[in-house]
Amino acid sequence: MDIEAVQPDSDWAYTGVRPLAGALPYDFDKRDLSYIKINREKGLAELPWDMTVPLRPFFGVLCTAPPSEWGELSTVPPRQNGGNMDNKELVAGTTLYLPVFVEDALFSVGDGHGAQGDGEICVAAIEMGMRGTFKLSVRRDFKLEWPMAETPTHILTMAFDPDLDDAVVVAVRQMIDLLVRLSGISRVEAYKLLSYVGDLRVTQVVNGNKGIHLMVEKQYFRTALDASV
Repeated sequence: MDIEAVQPDSDWAYTGVRPLAGALPYDFDKRDLSYIKINREKGLAELPWDMTVPLRPFFGVLCTAPPSEWGELSTVPPRQNGGNMDNKELVAGTTLYLPVFVEDALFSVGDGHGAQGDGEICVAAIEMGMRGTFKLSVRRDFKLEWPMAETPTHILTMAFDPDLDDAVVVAVRQMIDLLVRLSGISRVEAYKLLSYVGDLRVTQVVNGNKGIHLMVEKQYFRTALDASV
């Protein structure tokens, strides 16, 4: 899925804090809702405490439908089909790869964010209306178990789990597999290389299944991802 455009579609946004949520679920015992003015012309979010944040819009939810065998699910935790990933790297110009579990994939998108830091710490980003343009393509030449992405400069592997340590294991193993396949190096060489050039980042810690994404610059891949995943 090529993310061709993501554009703010409102002049206001909001952020909320609520008890038993976010990275500090027990530190704030009252709900607190902030409304934020969006200056689309200048590309700024104007915060109510006299600060501004540059807009870097993206969609928090991007997914295919999960397999029916998984049964009824909450939409809050991200999973292998994507979903509420809240990955701030998935901006316009990025290509996202998602596994397909059902006929026609049933792609969904939503949860517009004007800006967000890694972690989405308080449980909400700059939540706002958004419009997007996407190009969907079906790839039948490889099998994908977890979401993966390619920016103009990096390749990303992603994983989600209630335990961040377990998510790290999946994301690192996925990247090792990619480096072996696309760079022709051994698994132990790829493992070493990731210590030199891999950036492990916490995608979000607030959606039940926490997220990890591992970023590696594209110069370390000898074959293009879009040509041979």
